Amino acid sequence: MAPAKRKAAVAVESSPTKATPAAKKTAVAAAKKAKATPADADADDFPTNKEMPSSYDYPPTPEDQWKLVTFNVNSLPAAVKKGFKAYVAAEQPTVLCVQETKVNEPMAFLMDRKSFPYQYWSSPTNGKKGYSGTAVFSKVKPLSVRYGMKPSTMDDEGRVITLEFDDFFLINCYTPNAGDKLVRLPYRQEWDRTMNTYLTSLEATKPFVYTGDLNVAHQRWDLSRPDTNTRSAGFTIEERDGFSAILGTEPPRVDTFRHLYPEEKSARCYTFFSYRFMCRAKKLGWRLDYFVASQQLLPRVVDVRVRSECYGASDHVPLVMWLKKGEVAPATGDEEPKVDGKEETDDSA
Repeated sequence: MAPAKRKAAVAVESSPTKATPAAKKTAVAAAKKAKATPADADADDFPTNKEMPSSYDYPPTPEDQWKLVTFNVNSLPAAVKKGFKAYVAAEQPTVLCVQETKVNEPMAFLMDRKSFPYQYWSSPTNGKKGYSGTAVFSKVKPLSVRYGMKPSTMDDEGRVITLEFDDFFLINCYTPNAGDKLVRLPYRQEWDRTMNTYLTSLEATKPFVYTGDLNVAHQRWDLSRPDTNTRSAGFTIEERDGFSAILGTEPPRVDTFRHLYPEEKSARCYTFFSYRFMCRAKKLGWRLDYFVASQQLLPRVVDVRVRSECYGASDHVPLVMWLKKGEVAPATGDEEPKVDGKEETDDSA
Protein backbone atom coordinates (compact mmCIF):
# COMPACT_ATOMS: atom_id res chain seq x y z
CA MET A 1 0.00 0.00 0.00
CA ALA A 2 1.37 3.38 -0.94
CA PRO A 3 2.38 5.59 1.98
CA ALA A 4 -0.19 8.19 2.85
CA LYS A 5 0.44 11.77 1.91
CA ARG A 6 1.14 14.06 4.80
CA LYS A 7 -0.90 17.21 4.97
CA ALA A 8 0.99 20.45 5.19
CA ALA A 9 0.58 22.36 8.41
CA VAL A 10 -1.52 25.50 8.11
CA ALA A 11 0.08 28.50 9.71
CA VAL A 12 -2.23 30.92 11.50
CA GLU A 13 -0.92 34.46 11.42
CA SER A 14 -1.43 36.37 14.61
CA SER A 15 -2.11 40.06 14.62
CA PRO A 16 0.23 42.31 16.59
CA THR A 17 -2.89 43.73 18.13
CA LYS A 18 -5.05 41.92 20.64
CA ALA A 19 -7.02 39.05 19.06
CA THR A 20 -10.77 39.38 18.98
CA PRO A 21 -12.93 36.80 20.81
CA ALA A 22 -14.10 35.45 17.45
CA ALA A 23 -10.50 35.01 16.27
CA LYS A 24 -9.60 33.21 19.49
CA LYS A 25 -12.57 30.88 19.08
CA THR A 26 -11.55 30.10 15.49
CA ALA A 27 -7.95 29.41 16.51
CA VAL A 28 -9.00 27.09 19.34
CA ALA A 29 -11.33 25.17 17.02
CA ALA A 30 -8.55 24.80 14.44
CA ALA A 31 -6.14 23.54 17.08
CA LYS A 32 -8.65 20.96 18.32
CA LYS A 33 -9.28 19.77 14.77
CA ALA A 34 -5.57 19.43 14.06
CA LYS A 35 -5.08 17.44 17.26
CA ALA A 36 -8.03 15.15 16.53
CA THR A 37 -7.12 14.43 12.92
CA PRO A 38 -3.87 12.51 12.35
CA ALA A 39 -1.76 13.69 9.43
CA ASP A 40 -1.01 10.20 8.15
CA ALA A 41 -3.82 10.02 5.61
CA ASP A 42 -5.78 12.28 3.32
CA ALA A 43 -9.34 13.09 4.31
CA ASP A 44 -10.53 11.93 0.90
CA ASP A 45 -9.40 8.39 1.74
CA PHE A 46 -11.62 8.31 4.84
CA PRO A 47 -15.07 9.56 3.84
CA THR A 48 -17.60 9.86 6.64
CA ASN A 49 -20.65 9.52 4.41
CA LYS A 50 -23.76 7.68 5.56
CA GLU A 51 -23.97 5.62 2.37
CA MET A 52 -21.38 3.77 0.30
CA PRO A 53 -19.86 5.52 -2.75
CA SER A 54 -22.02 5.72 -5.86
CA SER A 55 -19.24 4.74 -8.27
CA TYR A 56 -16.11 2.59 -8.26
CA ASP A 57 -13.18 1.95 -10.56
CA TYR A 58 -11.90 -1.56 -9.90
CA PRO A 59 -9.98 -3.51 -12.56
CA PRO A 60 -11.27 -6.98 -13.45
CA THR A 61 -9.85 -9.92 -11.54
CA PRO A 62 -7.13 -11.75 -13.49
CA GLU A 63 -8.34 -15.07 -14.83
CA ASP A 64 -5.71 -16.99 -12.87
CA GLN A 65 -6.86 -15.60 -9.51
CA TRP A 66 -9.69 -15.77 -7.01
CA LYS A 67 -10.92 -12.55 -5.44
CA LEU A 68 -12.14 -13.15 -1.89
CA VAL A 69 -14.01 -10.42 -0.01
CA THR A 70 -14.99 -10.28 3.66
CA PHE A 71 -17.36 -7.62 4.95
CA ASN A 72 -19.11 -7.16 8.30
CA VAL A 73 -22.23 -5.33 7.14
CA ASN A 74 -23.74 -4.63 10.58
CA SER A 75 -27.26 -5.56 9.35
CA LEU A 76 -27.62 -6.72 5.78
CA PRO A 77 -31.08 -5.19 5.24
CA ALA A 78 -29.73 -1.80 6.32
CA ALA A 79 -26.58 -2.18 4.22
CA VAL A 80 -28.66 -2.93 1.12
CA LYS A 81 -30.33 0.47 1.55
CA LYS A 82 -26.91 2.13 1.75
CA GLY A 83 -25.29 0.90 -1.45
CA PHE A 84 -24.13 -2.62 -0.60
CA LYS A 85 -25.34 -4.19 -3.86
CA ALA A 86 -23.69 -1.53 -6.03
CA TYR A 87 -20.40 -2.18 -4.24
CA VAL A 88 -20.65 -5.95 -4.80
CA ALA A 89 -21.51 -5.41 -8.47
CA ALA A 90 -18.41 -3.26 -8.89
CA GLU A 91 -16.09 -5.49 -6.85
CA GLN A 92 -17.21 -8.75 -8.48
CA PRO A 93 -15.69 -11.12 -5.92
CA THR A 94 -15.29 -14.79 -6.66
CA VAL A 95 -16.54 -15.45 -3.14
CA LEU A 96 -18.14 -12.91 -0.80
CA CYS A 97 -18.20 -13.61 2.94
CA VAL A 98 -20.60 -11.50 4.99
CA GLN A 99 -20.88 -11.23 8.76
CA GLU A 100 -23.45 -9.75 11.15
CA THR A 101 -26.31 -10.12 8.70
CA LYS A 102 -28.86 -9.79 11.51
CA VAL A 103 -31.45 -11.77 9.55
CA ASN A 104 -33.21 -14.93 10.67
CA GLU A 105 -34.27 -16.05 7.21
CA PRO A 106 -32.25 -16.00 3.96
CA MET A 107 -32.76 -12.95 1.76
CA ALA A 108 -33.38 -15.24 -1.18
CA PHE A 109 -33.56 -12.58 -3.87
CA LEU A 110 -30.68 -10.43 -2.63
CA MET A 111 -28.09 -11.65 -5.12
CA ASP A 112 -28.63 -12.55 -8.76
CA ARG A 113 -28.21 -16.31 -9.19
CA LYS A 114 -26.38 -15.70 -12.45
CA SER A 115 -23.71 -13.78 -10.56
CA PHE A 116 -23.59 -15.98 -7.45
CA PRO A 117 -25.12 -19.41 -8.13
CA TYR A 118 -24.11 -20.77 -4.72
CA GLN A 119 -25.51 -18.99 -1.66
CA TYR A 120 -25.41 -20.13 1.95
CA TRP A 121 -26.84 -18.56 5.10
CA SER A 122 -26.54 -19.23 8.82
CA SER A 123 -28.54 -17.59 11.60
CA PRO A 124 -28.99 -18.17 15.34
CA THR A 125 -30.69 -21.37 16.41
CA ASN A 126 -30.97 -20.27 20.05
CA GLY A 127 -34.00 -18.03 19.59
CA LYS A 128 -32.16 -14.73 19.22
CA LYS A 129 -33.73 -12.48 16.59
CA GLY A 130 -31.94 -9.89 14.48
CA TYR A 131 -28.57 -10.92 15.89
CA SER A 132 -25.27 -12.17 14.49
CA GLY A 133 -25.58 -14.29 11.32
CA THR A 134 -23.31 -15.01 8.36
CA ALA A 135 -23.69 -15.62 4.64
CA VAL A 136 -21.47 -16.72 1.74
CA PHE A 137 -22.04 -15.99 -1.95
CA SER A 138 -19.88 -17.92 -4.41
CA LYS A 139 -19.38 -17.99 -8.16
CA VAL A 140 -17.59 -21.33 -7.81
CA LYS A 141 -19.33 -24.54 -6.83
CA PRO A 142 -18.04 -25.87 -3.49
CA LEU A 143 -17.55 -29.56 -2.88
CA SER A 144 -19.24 -29.33 0.50
CA VAL A 145 -20.65 -26.83 2.98
CA ARG A 146 -20.49 -27.06 6.76
CA TYR A 147 -22.14 -25.00 9.48
CA GLY A 148 -20.61 -24.42 12.90
CA MET A 149 -17.46 -26.10 14.22
CA LYS A 150 -18.51 -29.72 14.39
CA PRO A 151 -18.24 -31.92 16.32
CA SER A 152 -18.54 -28.96 18.73
CA THR A 153 -22.07 -27.61 19.16
CA MET A 154 -20.81 -24.29 20.46
CA ASP A 155 -21.97 -22.19 17.51
CA ASP A 156 -25.70 -21.64 18.01
CA GLU A 157 -25.52 -18.02 16.82
CA GLY A 158 -24.96 -18.59 13.09
CA ARG A 159 -21.33 -17.51 13.18
CA VAL A 160 -19.44 -20.04 11.04
CA ILE A 161 -19.87 -21.32 7.48
CA THR A 162 -17.18 -23.44 5.82
CA LEU A 163 -17.00 -24.03 2.09
CA GLU A 164 -14.76 -26.80 0.80
CA PHE A 165 -13.22 -26.28 -2.62
CA ASP A 166 -10.90 -28.62 -4.50
CA ASP A 167 -7.68 -27.44 -2.94
CA PHE A 168 -8.63 -25.39 0.14
CA PHE A 169 -11.29 -24.71 2.74
CA LEU A 170 -12.78 -21.23 3.15
CA ILE A 171 -14.08 -20.48 6.64
CA ASN A 172 -16.33 -17.44 7.07
CA CYS A 173 -16.45 -16.50 10.75
CA TYR A 174 -18.01 -13.82 12.92
CA THR A 175 -16.10 -14.27 16.16
CA PRO A 176 -18.04 -13.42 19.35
CA ASN A 177 -17.30 -10.08 20.97
CA ALA A 178 -16.20 -10.28 24.60
CA GLY A 179 -18.87 -7.69 25.40
CA ASP A 180 -19.18 -4.66 27.62
CA LYS A 181 -17.26 -5.16 30.85
CA LEU A 182 -15.92 -8.36 29.24
CA VAL A 183 -18.94 -10.36 30.37
CA ARG A 184 -18.44 -12.88 27.53
CA LEU A 185 -14.66 -13.14 27.81
CA PRO A 186 -14.71 -16.72 29.19
CA TYR A 187 -17.04 -17.73 26.34
CA ARG A 188 -14.73 -16.00 23.88
CA GLN A 189 -11.70 -17.85 25.23
CA GLU A 190 -13.49 -21.17 24.84
CA TRP A 191 -14.53 -20.14 21.32
CA ASP A 192 -10.94 -19.42 20.30
CA ARG A 193 -9.78 -22.81 21.59
CA THR A 194 -12.64 -24.56 19.80
CA MET A 195 -11.93 -22.71 16.57
CA ASN A 196 -8.25 -23.65 16.76
CA THR A 197 -9.20 -27.31 17.16
CA TYR A 198 -11.63 -27.04 14.24
CA LEU A 199 -9.06 -25.40 11.96
CA THR A 200 -6.51 -28.06 12.85
CA SER A 201 -8.97 -30.80 11.90
CA LEU A 202 -9.61 -29.14 8.53
CA GLU A 203 -5.92 -28.59 7.89
CA ALA A 204 -5.28 -32.29 8.27
CA THR A 205 -7.16 -32.68 4.96
CA LYS A 206 -6.23 -29.56 3.00
CA PRO A 207 -5.10 -25.96 3.66
CA PHE A 208 -7.55 -23.22 4.53
CA VAL A 209 -8.35 -19.52 4.36
CA TYR A 210 -9.93 -18.34 7.61
CA THR A 211 -11.66 -14.99 7.19
CA GLY A 212 -14.20 -12.64 8.68
CA ASP A 213 -14.64 -10.26 11.56
CA LEU A 214 -12.41 -12.03 14.06
CA ASN A 215 -12.95 -9.34 16.70
CA VAL A 216 -9.34 -8.94 17.78
CA ALA A 217 -6.67 -6.33 17.23
CA HIS A 218 -3.68 -8.63 17.46
CA GLN A 219 -0.83 -6.20 18.00
CA ARG A 220 -0.46 -2.68 19.40
CA TRP A 221 -0.28 -1.19 15.92
CA ASP A 222 -3.60 -2.79 14.96
CA LEU A 223 -5.61 -0.09 16.74
CA SER A 224 -5.33 3.64 17.34
CA ARG A 225 -5.05 3.79 21.12
CA PRO A 226 -3.60 0.58 22.54
CA ASP A 227 -2.60 1.99 25.91
CA THR A 228 -6.15 2.91 26.89
CA ASN A 229 -7.77 -0.26 25.53
CA THR A 230 -5.93 -3.09 27.26
CA ARG A 231 -9.15 -4.16 28.99
CA SER A 232 -11.45 -3.36 26.10
CA ALA A 233 -13.16 -6.15 24.17
CA GLY A 234 -10.99 -7.05 21.21
CA PHE A 235 -7.66 -6.07 22.75
CA THR A 236 -7.44 -7.98 26.01
CA ILE A 237 -4.35 -10.11 26.46
CA GLU A 238 -6.64 -13.16 26.63
CA GLU A 239 -8.09 -12.49 23.16
CA ARG A 240 -4.73 -11.60 21.67
CA ASP A 241 -3.20 -14.76 23.10
CA GLY A 242 -6.09 -16.79 21.70
CA PHE A 243 -5.42 -15.41 18.24
CA SER A 244 -1.68 -15.96 18.65
CA ALA A 245 -2.42 -19.61 19.45
CA ILE A 246 -4.39 -19.94 16.21
CA LEU A 247 -1.53 -18.39 14.24
CA GLY A 248 1.17 -20.25 16.11
CA THR A 249 0.02 -23.82 15.54
CA GLU A 250 2.73 -25.85 13.80
CA PRO A 251 3.09 -25.21 10.93
CA PRO A 252 2.19 -21.57 11.66
CA ARG A 253 -0.75 -19.91 9.96
CA VAL A 254 -0.33 -16.49 8.40
CA ASP A 255 -2.08 -13.17 8.97
CA THR A 256 -1.80 -12.34 5.28
CA PHE A 257 -2.28 -8.57 5.49
CA ARG A 258 0.38 -8.18 8.16
CA HIS A 259 2.68 -10.54 6.28
CA LEU A 260 2.45 -8.35 3.18
CA TYR A 261 2.46 -5.02 5.01
CA PRO A 262 4.46 -5.43 8.23
CA GLU A 263 5.22 -1.71 8.46
CA GLU A 264 1.70 -0.40 7.80
CA LYS A 265 0.67 1.16 11.09
CA SER A 266 -1.47 4.08 9.93
CA ALA A 267 -5.25 4.35 9.85
CA ARG A 268 -5.11 2.75 6.41
CA CYS A 269 -4.93 -0.69 7.98
CA TYR A 270 -8.07 -0.29 10.12
CA THR A 271 -11.24 -2.10 9.11
CA PHE A 272 -13.52 -0.92 11.93
CA PHE A 273 -14.46 2.56 13.13
CA SER A 274 -16.90 2.86 16.01
CA TYR A 275 -19.93 5.04 15.41
CA ARG A 276 -19.28 6.63 18.78
CA PHE A 277 -17.08 9.67 19.43
CA MET A 278 -16.68 10.53 15.72
CA CYS A 279 -14.07 7.79 15.40
CA ARG A 280 -14.20 7.65 11.61
CA ALA A 281 -13.65 11.41 11.25
CA LYS A 282 -10.74 11.21 13.70
CA LYS A 283 -9.36 8.06 12.03
CA LEU A 284 -9.56 6.17 15.32
CA GLY A 285 -10.01 2.58 14.28
CA TRP A 286 -9.21 -1.09 14.79
CA ARG A 287 -8.03 -3.86 12.48
CA LEU A 288 -10.57 -6.57 13.29
CA ASP A 289 -11.07 -8.26 9.91
CA TYR A 290 -8.60 -10.81 8.56
CA PHE A 291 -7.58 -13.33 5.98
CA VAL A 292 -5.59 -16.01 7.81
CA ALA A 293 -4.09 -18.66 5.53
CA SER A 294 -2.36 -21.97 5.99
CA GLN A 295 1.36 -21.74 5.35
CA GLN A 296 0.90 -23.95 2.31
CA LEU A 297 -1.25 -21.30 0.61
CA LEU A 298 1.07 -18.37 1.26
CA PRO A 299 2.87 -18.56 -2.13
CA ARG A 300 -0.52 -18.14 -3.80
CA VAL A 301 -1.49 -14.97 -1.92
CA VAL A 302 -1.13 -12.08 -4.37
CA ASP A 303 -2.36 -9.15 -2.30
CA VAL A 304 -4.68 -8.07 0.51
CA ARG A 305 -6.29 -4.62 0.53
CA VAL A 306 -8.45 -2.67 2.94
CA ARG A 307 -11.19 -0.86 1.02
CA SER A 308 -10.92 2.26 3.16
CA GLU A 309 -12.95 4.26 0.68
CA CYS A 310 -15.93 1.87 0.89
CA TYR A 311 -17.47 3.36 3.99
CA GLY A 312 -21.09 4.19 4.66
CA ALA A 313 -23.04 0.93 4.91
CA SER A 314 -21.46 -0.31 8.13
CA ASP A 315 -18.99 0.54 10.87
CA HIS A 316 -16.62 -1.84 9.04
CA VAL A 317 -15.10 -1.58 5.57
CA PRO A 318 -14.49 -4.52 3.21
CA LEU A 319 -11.23 -6.46 3.09
CA VAL A 320 -10.13 -8.07 -0.19
CA MET A 321 -7.65 -10.86 -0.93
CA TRP A 322 -6.41 -12.04 -4.32
CA LEU A 323 -5.39 -15.70 -4.37
CA LYS A 324 -3.78 -17.51 -7.29
CA LYS A 325 -5.76 -20.48 -8.50
CA GLY A 326 -4.38 -23.92 -7.79
CA GLU A 327 -3.66 -26.53 -10.40
CA VAL A 328 -6.82 -28.47 -9.55
CA ALA A 329 -9.77 -27.60 -11.77
CA PRO A 330 -12.96 -26.30 -10.11
CA ALA A 331 -15.84 -28.70 -9.55
CA THR A 332 -18.04 -29.20 -12.59
CA GLY A 333 -21.08 -31.23 -13.53
CA ASP A 334 -24.57 -31.46 -12.12
CA GLU A 335 -23.73 -32.95 -8.74
CA GLU A 336 -24.86 -30.64 -5.95
CA PRO A 337 -22.52 -29.65 -3.10
CA LYS A 338 -22.83 -31.74 0.03
CA VAL A 339 -24.47 -29.49 2.61
CA ASP A 340 -24.08 -30.43 6.26
CA GLY A 341 -27.09 -29.65 8.40
CA LYS A 342 -28.81 -26.96 6.32
CA GLU A 343 -30.07 -26.56 2.82
CA GLU A 344 -28.63 -24.22 0.26
CA THR A 345 -30.85 -21.20 -0.35
CA ASP A 346 -32.98 -21.40 -3.47
CA ASP A 347 -35.16 -18.85 -5.19
CA SER A 348 -38.31 -20.36 -3.75
CA ALA A 349 -37.25 -19.77 -0.17
